[in-house]
Amino acid sequence: MQTKFDCKEIDAILQSHGYESNQIIPILQDTQAKYRYLPKEIFPYLSANLGISTAKIYSIATFYENFSLEPKGKYVIKICDGTACHVRKSIPILEKLHKELKLSESKVTTDDLLFTVETVSCVGACGLAPVLTVNDKVYGAMTPEKVEELLAKLKEEN
Repeated sequence: MQTKFDCKEIDAILQSHGYESNQIIPILQDTQAKYRYLPKEIFPYLSANLGISTAKIYSIATFYENFSLEPKGKYVIKICDGTACHVRKSIPILEKLHKELKLSESKVTTDDLLFTVETVSCVGACGLAPVLTVNDKVYGAMTPEKVEELLAKLKEEN
C-alpha cells in the first residue's frame, strides 16, 4: 500500500522539533499520530532533512513496538490477555471481535481502516478483567455481547 504524504505536513513536524536528528523518536511519534502508522515512503524524506540514514530511521521504527509500518484503523482495540483477563475469558471476546470484524491473527485491520484489533499482555486494570481498550479508553468487565454493543456504537459514530 502506497501512501501519499504531504511534504508540508512533514515539514511542520520537522520544524516543531527544530530539524534535530536527536529528535527522531518524537518526530516518528508525531508522524505516526498524523498517519496512524509510519509510511515507509517518508523515510528517505526524513533522512534527507535530518542527516540520518534511511536504514537508521527504519531500525528505530522497527525496534520500538509502539511504531507500526502497517496502516492501523481509526479505532485501535487492544484486548488484554494477561493472566487475570485470560482466566476471566478474554479469548471468547477476541474471537467475537475477529468474527464481527472479519479479522484473524494474521489480518488485524479492517479493509476500511476503521478497526485494528491487537492482543496485549497486560493493560494494568486487572480488577476490571476482562478488559479491552479502544484508543486507550478502558472498557472493563467485557463480554462477547458487550463487544457487539461497543462495535455498533463505534460504527454509529462514523
